[in-house]
Amino acid sequence: MKYRMKVLFAGICLLFSTLFSCQHKGGDFESVPVERFAVLIADPEIQCLDVRTVAEYSEGHIPGSVNINVLDKEFASVADSILQKDKPVAVYCRSGKRSKKAAVILSGKGFKVYDLDRGLAGWQEAGKETEK
Repeated sequence: MKYRMKVLFAGICLLFSTLFSCQHKGGDFESVPVERFAVLIADPEIQCLDVRTVAEYSEGHIPGSVNINVLDKEFASVADSILQKDKPVAVYCRSGKRSKKAAVILSGKGFKVYDLDRGLAGWQEAGKETEK
């Protein structure tokens, strides 16, 4: 009986560690919903960054955003040269996965970062404006 309890306890611990390991790692940033993201980027002090490919960006993006592909090996250095560290960065991608990667990199470099939690897909579902 004690063995089964230990196995059950270990299984529960493993389950919780797996669930919570899906949280963002290595960075200090905030994932925000569409409405909060819209309020943030309305502030001219917030830098809006699209981290998708150039092709994706040209198909449609949030007005006023700049594009730096997070999958480019030079992402960090390009971001350093374009973005201002004293201004927060609101970052997004298509679905939210790549933007979290970018948020970890940027926050690790000292930027204050907000991540659009459901990406451009969530933005468009909410009926928010995009441009080409």
